[in-house]
This record gives sequence, structure tokens and C-alpha cells, in this order.
Amino acid sequence: MRRPAVLAAALTATAMLTFTACGTGSTESEEKPLVSVDADQEPTKAATALDTPFDKPELVLTDTRGEKFDLREETKGKLTLVYFGYTHCPDACPLTVSNMAIAYQGLSKAEREQVRFVFVSTDPRRDTPGELGKWLRSAGSPDFIGLHGPYKKVEAAARTVGVGMAPPEVDADGEVTATHGKSVLAFSPVDDKAHVLYSGAEATAKDYAKDIPVLLKGEIP
Repeated sequence: MRRPAVLAAALTATAMLTFTACGTGSTESEEKPLVSVDADQEPTKAATALDTPFDKPELVLTDTRGEKFDLREETKGKLTLVYFGYTHCPDACPLTVSNMAIAYQGLSKAEREQVRFVFVSTDPRRDTPGELGKWLRSAGSPDFIGLHGPYKKVEAAARTVGVGMAPPEVDADGEVTATHGKSVLAFSPVDDKAHVLYSGAEATAKDYAKDIPVLLKGEIP
């Protein structure tokens, strides 16, 4: 994992996490994340080790089978990689999911059993559980977990881990734009806290493949 040499200013409550607008046009959220990554950190790094780890969000949504899924309870004691995005995203989301799938398939069976990749939809109107499941199987892996639920509930949970977003909007040409943070948060199997944050725009399949075995031990790469 590549990371800045100085991590003392890893977190601050005053800097916004980088957003990505998927679609045409852009929009800004009225509410800022509660906490986020310092804007002074190098944006080209694939990942950052966090001085102050994030707690796993208290989030109970619906999975792709239409069943209730409690994020904390269902992923307790597992290396859990969480990403907020949506299936109609033309670039960042499919790239992130694809990279994660490549890394995941390269793991041993025993390692895969200890890893959970959770994709939380930021576009619940279009991302029904069924559509979300089909997209994840196609773009990623049948083992990946997709979660669907009320937008405000998802937004509130995302803000607790420094991820900002804005509701999908339709422009004059009928194009839908959804703005959301690009971060993948890695929650340790040891304490269920996120000690490492990946940039979805910069992290590659090779980065994940190299780091996951280390993260599974509860260590920081």
C-alpha cells in the first residue's frame, strides 16, 4: 500500500471528501460529512492509513435477496470493504467493483470466506434489490453484497465515515447525475473499525490483491 509519509493530519472535520459526479452535470450535497480525509493529503495515493479509525456504520438495509441485512452484525469479525455508489454510474463504480472482483478471485478459498465486499446503493429508486444483484454478479462477483434502502438513511450512515453524496438529479436532457464519494473503507476483522481508506479512482486490483492478505491479519499494509 502506498501512503503519505506524514499521517498526523490524516483526519479533519473541516475538509470535504472528494466527490465524483457520475453522469452529466453536477450537484452538491447540502450536508457535509461529519468527518473526512484532510485535503492536504496526496490525492494520487491508492490508500491512506487513518490515525483515527472509523466505526462501522449502524446500518440495517435490504440485501439483493430482499432480506434484512444488519451491516455490523452480518460482517462482524470479517474484513469488510464498503463502497457507496450506484449501478448506473458510467465510470467510477464499475471500475472499483471490477478491480475488487479481480483481487477477490485471486484470493484462496479460505481468504475469500473471511472477506466481505459491501456495495451500498446511493440511488435506491433505480437500484432495486433485484437490479442491484444482477449488476453485482455481472460487474463483480456473486459473493458481493448489495444493499438497498432509503436515501436519507444511507446518506446519514455515509457521513459518519466521511463519505459525502447528493441525491440523484435529472438535467434538462434527461441525464441522471448522482454525486458520491469514491472511497472504499476497509474495516479490520480484529476490531471492526476502518483503519485504511482506499481511493476508488486510484486503487487498482493489484493494490487490493497485495493489501487484503495483510488486512486479514488485522494489520495495516
